[in-house]
This record gives sequence, structure tokens and C-alpha cells, in this order.
Amino acid sequence: MAADPLPPLSASATTPEATPLSEAARIVNTFVAPSKTFTGLRRNASWWGPWLLISIISLLFVHSLDRQIGFDQITKNEIAKSSRADQFDKLAPEDQAKRIRFSSNLIRYLSYGIPVMILFYFAITSFVLWASFKFGAGADVSYKTAYAVVFYSALPGVIGSILGTISMFAGVNPEGFNVNNPVATNPAYFMDPTGNKFLYGMASALDVIAIWSIVLLGIGFSCNSKAKRTTAIAIVAGWYLLWKLGAATLAASS
Repeated sequence: MAADPLPPLSASATTPEATPLSEAARIVNTFVAPSKTFTGLRRNASWWGPWLLISIISLLFVHSLDRQIGFDQITKNEIAKSSRADQFDKLAPEDQAKRIRFSSNLIRYLSYGIPVMILFYFAITSFVLWASFKFGAGADVSYKTAYAVVFYSALPGVIGSILGTISMFAGVNPEGFNVNNPVATNPAYFMDPTGNKFLYGMASALDVIAIWSIVLLGIGFSCNSKAKRTTAIAIVAGWYLLWKLGAATLAASS
């Protein structure tokens, strides 16, 4: 009697399970093949890799600020371009020194605490985007995954920090250094920050690195939900423009 035919092999038996990407591979792929990184978050939504890298590069930037520019000078620069510059100039020298000392110490502590601050800032950003996609677009994505997407999408920012660090050691003028816009990645870098503050704020929105991160966020959420990529990018861009519009309006009215 003929032997019974063998049952067909299942897909799982014929196709080996894809090997999970390491954290290093995820970081590299964020720049060269982002879909691979974000698709991998379905399996493991870890975020410690980009958090560690962003924290290290950010602290390097902060240390460069401390060494090459000085937090006292940064405070003076911020006061000079603020609407309260005239009031500050009318203060007695000892009162000016006290204000500069207090502000520079506050900026220093906040700057060196950036690894912790990132966790809270990204948590808020992740919640806003998660809620927007889940309840606004009907996307089935978990908050944990959204948190990881935000971390990986922020990786282009390390390029800006590295360029800013290089510029400081290349001999940038400390008195003209703008800590909030240290690299020529947007048109506002070439504008006077004490001029039309609304236009300056909106020009800063046209930032190459920020736009890069927006696109990555759109890819990340589309890879982990049923949202179309164009729709996902539009949602993120909408929130970004709303934030920049609000910040520019507040700056112009102050």
C-alpha cells in the first residue's frame, strides 16, 4: 500500500523567524532604513538605546557650552535678546550680578539634568501623539510603542548637537552664540532674534532636523498602526506647526 503523502509544510516551518535587531542596529537603521527599526518595535518596544545615545551626545553639548561659552555668558545673551533687556540694564551692578548668577546656575542644573528631563518631555509628547492616533485616527497602537517611536524619531537631533559642539570648538563668538538655535539648520539662524519675533519663530520651524524627525514619527506610527503614512506624517506635522505657532505668538506678545 502506498505511503500517505506528507502534510504540507507550514509557513513557520519553511521561513525562519526574523532575527530581532539589536539596539545598535535599530539606531543605525533609523537613519538608513527606518521602516525596519519601527516594524521591530512590534516585537520589542524598548527605548533605552536611543535614550542613552541622545543623553550622551546632549551632555557632551552641555559640557562644551560650559567650557567654551559659559553659562554666565549664555544668560547674558538670553537677557540681551529678551523684552526685559532695558529693565535689566537699569538695575544696579550688584543686582545684575545676582540675577545672572541665579539664572546661570538654574540653566546649568537643568542642562546637566537633561537625561532625566528627556524622559518626562518625551512622555508628554508620546501621550499627545498616542491619543491623537488612537482616538483621532482610530489607530491601534499602545502607549509603550508610541514612547519608543518618539525616542527613535528624535535621533536626528544628535546630529544637530554634534554640529553645535563642533562650532563651539571651532571658535564661535561667545557673545553672539544662540543656545536655542546654535546651528544653521533653519532660516532663523541667519535672522536677528531681537527683530520680528513672530517671523523668527516661524522661520525656526523650517528646521531640517525637525522635519526629519517629523517624517520619522509618521513612519513609526504608520508601521505600528493601520494609519497611512501620509496621514501619520500630517498628524505629527499639524501638532508641530501648532506648537511653533503658539510659541511664536507668545514670543511676539512678550
